[in-house]
Amino acid sequence: MRPTVLLYLISLTLLGLIASSCTNQEQTRLDYELTEVATSDYQWTGIAVASDGRMFVNFPNWANQGPLSVAVLDTAGNAIAYPDQRWNDWAPDKDPAEHFVCVQSVVMGADGHLWILDPANPRFEGVIENGPKLLKVDLQTDSIIARYYLSAPTIRPNSYLNDVRIDTTNDVAYITDSGEGALIVLDLNDGSARRLLDQHPSTQADTITLMIGGRPWLRPDGSKPQVHADGIALDLDEDWVYFQALSSRTMYRIGTNFLADTVMTPEELGEKVQVIGQTGAADGLLFGSDRRVYISSLERDAIMALEMDGEVVMMVQDTLLAWPDSFAEGPDGALYVTCSQIHLGPDPGRPYRIYRVTRAQ
Repeated sequence: MRPTVLLYLISLTLLGLIASSCTNQEQTRLDYELTEVATSDYQWTGIAVASDGRMFVNFPNWANQGPLSVAVLDTAGNAIAYPDQRWNDWAPDKDPAEHFVCVQSVVMGADGHLWILDPANPRFEGVIENGPKLLKVDLQTDSIIARYYLSAPTIRPNSYLNDVRIDTTNDVAYITDSGEGALIVLDLNDGSARRLLDQHPSTQADTITLMIGGRPWLRPDGSKPQVHADGIALDLDEDWVYFQALSSRTMYRIGTNFLADTVMTPEELGEKVQVIGQTGAADGLLFGSDRRVYISSLERDAIMALEMDGEVVMMVQDTLLAWPDSFAEGPDGALYVTCSQIHLGPDPGRPYRIYRVTRAQ
């Protein structure tokens, strides 16, 4: 057994009380309700809500993408190409650096800008060269004002850049790679990127079978999907990054000061990872303005929350939450969540929905 793996297993044992505490303290607190705010015939994943109330969504280039990659919803809920039609007109014969190839996430930064993450891995068939990128959008002019392109060795052939958080204190972006399992730290000043916790147990899927929608989530050939580091959250003080593999039930965190350390060895960095606990299989994570980590609970058709004291609470549970995917917080503090129905395949038989989550009256 390699020393790094042995040390990691020891750390799991030492931190087991934390995981046990999270599991044992889980409570049902169904004091929130869902309000449908938008529907689509096409599969969306990411969502962002600007300070002016505009809602942005993205449609990944999978089996049910539709005509757009990134859109802003009008007052009737219709998807309008954003920032313009040209960026949404990619085809295999067009420059992937100048078009959206397969957008997975749209996120509002604390800087007031919209950030668009494009893994450029359509239908999970492999990364398209010159396609992986993070784009910064000025919402005052609706124009892209910064582009960050990622390539080898930071990006692997089967990488899938899944979600991103922007650290305005250190001017970096933290990105999960759910295809190969790693965290990517992107310097927003010079565009350099580092691949961290690569193949570390915290960024890797577990050999478990998820039960979603009341049945095992399996590929058509009967194998278990192995989705690695996926959901990510950054605390309000920008001191901690929380993350979790989708094919896992364990949440982790690591200090941003350790991610910024360029001298630390991979083994030393791995030792800085902390186990938060068994919070359940999740896709999206969000650190809210109330200092709770929101968790899209896939196996429960629910939204959970990790409280500051380590207690895990059930906010709302409903079969309408068919694969709750990504979160956004509105200017009024309301929580928004997309339902991507991934477990139901490309034709789920019902529209894809966005819900507003508010405290029950």
